[in-house]
Amino acid sequence: MTLSPYAAYLAALDAGFKDDAAQRRAAEWLEQCQRRLHAGERDIGGVYLWGPVGRGKTWLMDLFHRGLSVPARRLHFHHFMRWVHRRLFQLTGTEDPLAQLAAELAAEVRVLCLDELFVSDIGDAMLLGRLLQQLFAEGLVLVTTSNQPPEGLYAEGFNRDRFLPAVAAMAERMRVVAVDGGEDHRLHPGAPRQRYWVNDPQALATLFAELAPAGGGRDSLPLGHRQIAVQGRSEAVLWCRYADLCEQPLAAPDFIELCDRFRHILLGGVPRLSGGRRQGAIARGTEDGATQVAAGERQLPPLSRQDDGARRFIALVDECYDRGIPLWLEAEVPPEELYQGGALAFPFRRTLSRLREMQLARFGG
Repeated sequence: MTLSPYAAYLAALDAGFKDDAAQRRAAEWLEQCQRRLHAGERDIGGVYLWGPVGRGKTWLMDLFHRGLSVPARRLHFHHFMRWVHRRLFQLTGTEDPLAQLAAELAAEVRVLCLDELFVSDIGDAMLLGRLLQQLFAEGLVLVTTSNQPPEGLYAEGFNRDRFLPAVAAMAERMRVVAVDGGEDHRLHPGAPRQRYWVNDPQALATLFAELAPAGGGRDSLPLGHRQIAVQGRSEAVLWCRYADLCEQPLAAPDFIELCDRFRHILLGGVPRLSGGRRQGAIARGTEDGATQVAAGERQLPPLSRQDDGARRFIALVDECYDRGIPLWLEAEVPPEELYQGGALAFPFRRTLSRLREMQLARFGG
């Protein structure tokens, strides 16, 4: 029998989890939401869980999702937006395609669970401003996790006024719950499994031979309309260098494709990602700064050239973590020294927490 969110939380305590008042409160709100859904109530809205990395937000949302007896869909936010953009393209020429997309989704599911809601792209911000209103109008229940409260999303973004309707809709229709018990639960003890080496190129060669005992070729990998040089690849294992993967103009959907195809990803030659020569301000919403525009009066933090690669590295770690795919790294410096300061310091805190959890045997099953 599948447990309800609060019952599952209590069972986790019995199994040795540490009680956390913020988690308990979030579990209670999720329990209330689930009970109302199962009772057939209509005007529910949803629950918005936010807080620092490692506080158990995704775990709590998954407890909620597993216990549902109504149609539901659980997606990483990147995957959801990829689907939205693809479906809108298919609906080109349709009158009010956003309204039709929302109606289609609401006809398929009663609940949408979105993990890691984070808005940095102006295109996504403009879409979400109206899409969320349409979804709520259709009666769809939304449960999300994020590192920021609704009012903190896209806080310094260009044309943020286009996103404010989404902020207002979330604040009005969702129970906003802070999940911050002050402890990163990803660091709970567990059997260690080294997946990160410092200045040890031979480590990945040895590992590749272990993971792909039948051997593999070094044919380039087609990805994102480009050919990516590889150090080795088999049906289940990919071994690349950082320069060949993260310094190419790739985006989150390309890393989604990687995780669709491979069960292990090895990445060598990861440099110190922060620092480096500064360049002009880069407009938010451009893919990794590939398209630069004059920022005018907008006060945007300047990005270094290395930040281009750091953005892709963050996207790769996020996708591997969300899919439970081990990412094996060989780098110039320890994880704590990869990115210090700079425009991406906030999202990299989540990356660092995830890299730490990847050093446990329990990660990836």
